[in-house]
Order: sequence, then C-alpha cells, then structure tokens
Amino acid sequence: MTQGIVVGVDGTEQARAAAEWAADEAVLRDTGVRLVHVKEPSPELLLPLVSRKPDESWAEDLLFRTAAELRARHPGILVTTRLSPYGPVAALIAAGEEGDLLVLGSRALGSVAGYLVGSTGLTVAGAVDRPVVLVRAHGSTAPGGPVTVGVDVRRSADTLLGFAFEEAARRDARVHVLFAVQLGAFAGLGPAMVPDIRLAVVPEIERSLGEFVAPWRAKYPEVTAVHRVVIGSAGQALLEASGDASLVVVGRHTRPAAAGAHIGSVAHAVLHHSRAPVALVPHE
Repeated sequence: MTQGIVVGVDGTEQARAAAEWAADEAVLRDTGVRLVHVKEPSPELLLPLVSRKPDESWAEDLLFRTAAELRARHPGILVTTRLSPYGPVAALIAAGEEGDLLVLGSRALGSVAGYLVGSTGLTVAGAVDRPVVLVRAHGSTAPGGPVTVGVDVRRSADTLLGFAFEEAARRDARVHVLFAVQLGAFAGLGPAMVPDIRLAVVPEIERSLGEFVAPWRAKYPEVTAVHRVVIGSAGQALLEASGDASLVVVGRHTRPAAAGAHIGSVAHAVLHHSRAPVALVPHE
C-alpha cells in the first residue's frame, strides 16, 4: 500500500469534502491518503481561532481530527499527515508529485455560478504532473453514476480514456464518452440546410469516435461504454452530461514551459460549473 492520494486540507467545508472523496477513492484503489496542510490560516474560517491558538497548534489539531474522521469512516485505511512550511502552490505541487492523484476542494458560488477554483487551485492544477480532482462541498456525486469524459477525435486521448475506464472499472460504472462538434461554418447556408448537413456529418464522426474508443472497450470488457457526438459547445455538453455523473474527466495539454496554468477553455468551464467532482488529467 502506498501514499497514492494526496489531499489539501485547510479547515473549510470544501476541503473536508475533498478529504472524504479522497478516502473513498483510496478504498477503491487499495491505497493510502496523505493530508497536507500549508501553514496559512483561511481568512474566512480561521481568524476567530487564531487569537485562541497558535497557527501551528491549530493546524496540527486540524490534521489530527481530519485523519481520525477518515479512519472512522473507513477503518483500516492508512492516513498520514504533513504540515508544510512552504507557500500553498509550491507545497501542493511538491506533495502532489509524490502521489498518484491530488485532490483539492473548490468553493461554491451558487447553483448558477458553480465553482470558484481560485488562483491557487488553478495554478496547482495547471502545473502538477498528476491528475487533479476538484471536489465541491455540497456537490452532486451520483452513486453509481457514469464516468463522463470529453475527448477530441482529432487528437490522442489515450491518457484520458485510460483514466476514465479505470475509474469506471473501480466503481462498477459506465463510461460516457462525448465529442462536441461546432458547425459554425455552415451557419451561413440557411436554417433549412443545416439539418441535412448535420445528418450527413454526425454519423461519420460517430463512427470515428467508436473506432477511437474501441481499444478501450476491448481492454475493459466489463465496462459498458457509450459514445456520443453532440453539436455545439464541448463545455456545455459536458456540464449537461455531468448532472448524473459520479465523475467528470477533462484533459489539459502539458506544456514544456511553466509560465502559468495551462488549462483550456473547456476545462475551465467544467471546473467552474460542474457540481460533480472533476478530474483534470494532463496529457500530450
């Protein structure tokens, strides 16, 4: 058993939700959880406590209580803790690189606005060379729901599909593979012609998508996989499909330079608005 899942905790309800999700995932993976806290108090929740306790004492207590809650939730699970003296971005990136998966919490702005990932979360998610799962407090994780993954048949997506199929196999769940097509080039041909063009184009793309997914169906015969081509925005299609999903999987392209968070517009939309947990998977 290894420390496969790393989760950032800071005393907020979204971090607690992330820790609980990480523990559930650790059971599925037969691995351990490492709780990481950076010695910076949360402005919203920690300031009332600072006057009563030194920061380090509060942080140690937070780690101890969170670990105890996870062990009570899953007896036998291996939970370790780390109190980091570094800045939040550097600490979480370093800790995330030591595990197989990094889990972070995301603050909810409301049913319409969705996630507020924040600059720290986006920077870490765009820099760490591991899959990052963002979990929203009071989100809608659907037990037994499908693992929904967005792909582009014009680019390699083996890393994304591999992650999605493996997660579905762990959950005894289905995989929903989506590819969104924008047909803006046909907009000037008139409304009467658009349906005929779509009928001609979509079946061929669906065949390509089926061939795209076929090797993963063969590798995971126990997983039921459904593939679908939708017309319109990829971000909107994934958000609509996330309503009954247990996990949404999106990709981010890795870049050689580390000038900032390399997260595309589709991933941004899903990260900020999906109520289901979102896995951001780096791939070439």
